[in-house]
Amino acid sequence: MPAEAHITVENLTMAYGGMVVQRDLDFVIRRGDIFVVMGGSGCGKSTLLRHLIGLRAPRSGRILYGDVSFWDAPEPTRDQLLRRTGVLYQGGALWTSMSLAENVALPLREHTRLGEREIREIVSFKLALVGLRGFEDFYPSEISGGMRKRAGLARAIALDPEILFFDEPSAGLDPISARRLDELILELRDSLGATVVVVTHELASIFAIGSNAVFLDAASKTMTAYGPPAELLAHPPNPQVLDFLTRGGQTASAPA
Repeated sequence: MPAEAHITVENLTMAYGGMVVQRDLDFVIRRGDIFVVMGGSGCGKSTLLRHLIGLRAPRSGRILYGDVSFWDAPEPTRDQLLRRTGVLYQGGALWTSMSLAENVALPLREHTRLGEREIREIVSFKLALVGLRGFEDFYPSEISGGMRKRAGLARAIALDPEILFFDEPSAGLDPISARRLDELILELRDSLGATVVVVTHELASIFAIGSNAVFLDAASKTMTAYGPPAELLAHPPNPQVLDFLTRGGQTASAPA
């Protein structure tokens, strides 16, 4: 039996003023998916993410969390829905004046009534989950880019979210660090039982972790493919998708 829809995008059009970014987007992100939003530069991937996490309202269409139309719901309902999500931004978005422990504790202090001892225990546990045990008192400037990404991920999972959003998680990382981050995303999806939405153009990540995907085409300003990445590679629906998934190599065999 197919998993239930966690997020449904219906006839979505995104625009800045008179400039349409993408139109007529229709797809479903199912519970437990690692869903990849892919496409070339300037196609609207990060704009779609901003629509999904409540930072920008669509020109038209709907985004449903379960059976609730997010942008038609009252603000308190939207806030409740967003508290069930976690976001890892491209640069980690850590507060540089705070230690890693203080960064991870921030959502716990803002959105729960937990005592300081409980918060410290949760913070240490979340940092340990991402491989940063013992780094509680370090500041972002004192650790590597890959470690900052993992610290940002620890903060994103502080409230045990149902849905995790990642904006170009591998950007700026060397191949080994990027692969370790992919492995961590898979582990967290399994341990948290979360749905994961990843905005990326990195082929290695797309094929390593993606269970389903949508391709946004910059030229036609709409989605031109929807399905598991390996299937889209084996049976590309159009030349643009094939070119993107092979980087112009024109081969339809999935990476090992």
